[in-house]
Amino acid sequence: MAAVALTLMGFFTFMILRMTSPQMVPLFTDLSVEDSSAIVKDLERQAIAYEIKNDGAIVMVPKDKVARLRIKLAESGLPKGGGVGYEIFDKSDALGATSFIQNINHLRALEGELARTIRGLDRVQAARVHLVLPERPLFSRDKADPSASIVLKLRGTLEPQQVRAIRHLTASAVNGLKPERVSVVDETGRLLADGANQDNAVGAGADERKGAYERRLREQVEAIVTSVVGPGRARVQLSADFDFNRITQTSDRFDPEGRVVRSSQTREEQSSTNESKDGQVSVGNELPGGAQKPENASSRGDQNKKTEEIINYEISRTTKTEVIEAGRVNRISAAVLVDGIYSKNDKGETVYQPRAKEEIDRIAALVRSAIGFDQKRGDQIEVVNLRFAETPTIPVGEPAGWMSFLQFTKEDIMRGVELGVMSLLGIIVLLLVVRPLVRRIITPEGAAHGGGMGAGDAAAAGGALPGGGGVNISGGAGGSITSAGGPNISVVGSDEAVAISNRTSAMIDVAQVQGQVHAQSVQKVGELAAKNPHEAVSIIRTWLHEDAA
Repeated sequence: MAAVALTLMGFFTFMILRMTSPQMVPLFTDLSVEDSSAIVKDLERQAIAYEIKNDGAIVMVPKDKVARLRIKLAESGLPKGGGVGYEIFDKSDALGATSFIQNINHLRALEGELARTIRGLDRVQAARVHLVLPERPLFSRDKADPSASIVLKLRGTLEPQQVRAIRHLTASAVNGLKPERVSVVDETGRLLADGANQDNAVGAGADERKGAYERRLREQVEAIVTSVVGPGRARVQLSADFDFNRITQTSDRFDPEGRVVRSSQTREEQSSTNESKDGQVSVGNELPGGAQKPENASSRGDQNKKTEEIINYEISRTTKTEVIEAGRVNRISAAVLVDGIYSKNDKGETVYQPRAKEEIDRIAALVRSAIGFDQKRGDQIEVVNLRFAETPTIPVGEPAGWMSFLQFTKEDIMRGVELGVMSLLGIIVLLLVVRPLVRRIITPEGAAHGGGMGAGDAAAAGGALPGGGGVNISGGAGGSITSAGGPNISVVGSDEAVAISNRTSAMIDVAQVQGQVHAQSVQKVGELAAKNPHEAVSIIRTWLHEDAA
């Protein structure tokens, strides 16, 4: 009874403590050993219960104290993230520190702050940053460019634009550092960004631009199609052909209608000559002393006049230089798969029905308008109606009103299951252990045994006595004891017979009733007991002792 009572007390004490203990939730996860040690020390100083899991990486605290503890620890600069930031200068001795120590501390602080910032990004679990900031030697004209290397521990994989974002983030935080000089490596040793090759950045930018353009168009087409056919009943695939060549064109254009007089020049010449009438030229006329012209001969003179004008015109000229950047769209191809219509028949079965051609044509027109369809460019659009292999599930909206209070988190469900199981165990222990035990304690022994025994009960227990005989005991001041197969003992008016009868009744309640009582054996036992009462009492006591053992 004492062992059972102690066990029950311990069980119910455990249940009460477990059910009344606060719900523990993570305070911080992915902690380093230094941060976990500092946080535990601060919690012990504040006398706040806590639990440590995952070898110190997770610290659990009561749910109702999470927000206050995070604010309190943030005030103390915890967690530090496993690195040293600008707080390294808080407790430093500026008077005794040399310039070399100050430069090293500045480099450590800069690396630590960059690691914390990068670790705050999504999918980045841990980060280490190494900076190389070369100093310019004295009397040197050349200066080495700074560089950086980053090692990341990821949750999954990083997309190219995320890697570029990390490189630009690091380059912007360090004076003189270029994004092309930043190398990024993951925990498996895979090179995510090469700090020595600049061609990868151009190719990555082109791929990102193409992917972003295709994704934007696909989302637009899918949004407008699903608004017609329903959520989850349309699949859109889109491909865009880009030209990433950079072209520079220069052209000159002359306008003849837009001429302007630039300069003008005018020149005039005039001459006159006299000739004879006949106008003949001979040798005699030319010789000295030759025949002279007659005096009455008439003469004719010629006059010449020449005018020359030069005008210079300035024709208008237009020079045009065009630079066509890379990333022109040459062609767009889109494929849209649309599911049919589902309805219930008279038997309650789901029946598939294809969509009408007019509806498909209207959907195709919407798709062409959404992507900016250009037939001259060679764009191609295909809208097909086919039955999906699996009927898409329609997402259920968030419940509103009083139904919103029934939304439980995973922690709430696990807590409810734990309390339910412990309550069930407590009820089982109460019904199967505590209740029978209490009833046995508070019930009187006589009532549990069904009252006193008469002669018939004693006679029924006679078969259990040794010797194969039965015993019949009649209670009261006068009675007889009859044993089958043995002597007949009779006890009349004896107090010892009454005592023997009471003790025998107690033992008969425990023993099993076997055999039958014979009347002749009872009479012989009564006669023997009348002649030797003391011996009869001794024999019966011996029998009772053997049965009790």
